[in-house]
Amino acid sequence: MAYRTSSITSLFVTLVLLGTILCDAQLSSTFYDSACPNALSTIRSVIRSAVSAERRMAASLIRLHFHDCFVQGCDASILLDDSSTIESEKSALQNANSIRGYNIIDQAKSEVEKVCPGVVSCADIVAVAARDASFAVGGPSWTVKLGRRDSTTASKSSATSDLPRFTDDLDTLISKFNNKGLTARDMVTLSGAHTIGQAQCFTFRGRIYNNASDIDAGFASTRQRGCPSVSNDDNDKKLAALDLVTPNSFDNNYFKNLIQKKGLLQSDQVLFSGGSTDSIVSEYSKNPTTFKSDFAAAMIKMGDIEPLTGSAGMIRKICSSVN
Repeated sequence: MAYRTSSITSLFVTLVLLGTILCDAQLSSTFYDSACPNALSTIRSVIRSAVSAERRMAASLIRLHFHDCFVQGCDASILLDDSSTIESEKSALQNANSIRGYNIIDQAKSEVEKVCPGVVSCADIVAVAARDASFAVGGPSWTVKLGRRDSTTASKSSATSDLPRFTDDLDTLISKFNNKGLTARDMVTLSGAHTIGQAQCFTFRGRIYNNASDIDAGFASTRQRGCPSVSNDDNDKKLAALDLVTPNSFDNNYFKNLIQKKGLLQSDQVLFSGGSTDSIVSEYSKNPTTFKSDFAAAMIKMGDIEPLTGSAGMIRKICSSVN
């Protein structure tokens, strides 16, 4: 009886491992080579044009992929609009009036559908767009694994609970990334995407006016000129570059800024504040090559978060709604 139980247990473990391997195997960089050989070049063309027209869009597309993967996995759930059965993630606190690039993904999807209808998922387009956006502004490129399928659901509540906030402390950030299978180093690496892009005044007003010891006084004064202390709709939406030095180039200046106490968001500066991630920030500030290499690896790792594969989910015809 003991032998039989052991055999059943071994068989179960084998099946679980096999299932995991098969699931991983379904994500492959060559997934569309036969079914839609022009998919990647079509997406790349749209992304290049979008970033050329507005440099800031590169940061927006990278962030879109990140905010997608952190909620239900990389399944394009962030693209779904409200409906009778769906409460959109777009209205979650961390996404509302700040996540951008939906129209670019829609444009890429439309172009891909002309080439091979019903084949390429919105989730894969979001993943590829992030890679192409990074490369377009001097950031690293990486091989995107493909074969994700699109969700039929969204979760505003998960978006609200799982996505990082600009007020999060270091332990909270590390915990939120760990919950997705990402390390503290991955967290610091991916935060380096803030080397490009902009933030709205309301996200950093408290930091630049609180006269704390973790912000350079001159930097705070400079930022105050573009972000009035009075909160109203117009002031709250005023934009500032996350990296004042090279705001449109993907480099390691973000980390140099943190060492100088010039992180714009509180959730940026906590990465260099006497805590466990100080050494990683220091390393990246001195070695841009290591940062870019690690960023590419972390983006691949993030792209592996709970994808829908095989017959799960669907291939949406329009990214903002289920078929």
